[in-house]
Amino acid sequence: MDYGSGIPGDGRCLFRSVIHGSCLRAGRPSPSESLEKELADELRNKVADEFIKRRRDTEWFIEDDFDTYVFQMRQPHVWGGEPELLMSSHVLMMPITVYMRDRSSGSLKIIAEYGQEYGNENPVRVLYHGYGHYDALPSLIGGAQSKQFKKR
Repeated sequence: MDYGSGIPGDGRCLFRSVIHGSCLRAGRPSPSESLEKELADELRNKVADEFIKRRRDTEWFIEDDFDTYVFQMRQPHVWGGEPELLMSSHVLMMPITVYMRDRSSGSLKIIAEYGQEYGNENPVRVLYHGYGHYDALPSLIGGAQSKQFKKR
């Protein structure tokens, strides 16, 4: 079974995955590719705004010049990472859990959790493939809260 949903690697994959997952979390159908792209770009801009809003709390962990970083992050081809996942959790006011496949066992394991202050039930789930690519991850069957589950 393939866990990912086939999010395109177009520089928006993190934002697309979070949007896709937030729709699944809300019980809504997955957005069309064009709507997903539009919502991902909207989330990206809100995340950049959130960086500015939280500048005192975030500036220290941005490696580059803060203003340059935020400007670049608004560009649709620029990849997002951990800081953008954290800001996405604040923008959406939802927990986000990031998984990665264990290469030896094939199981998925949690590698990061963001937005725990918004609860930890039914988080938005994304799969990090490595090499800078994120994918949407369907909800765990039966709402299991396990730190690992096996590939079928």
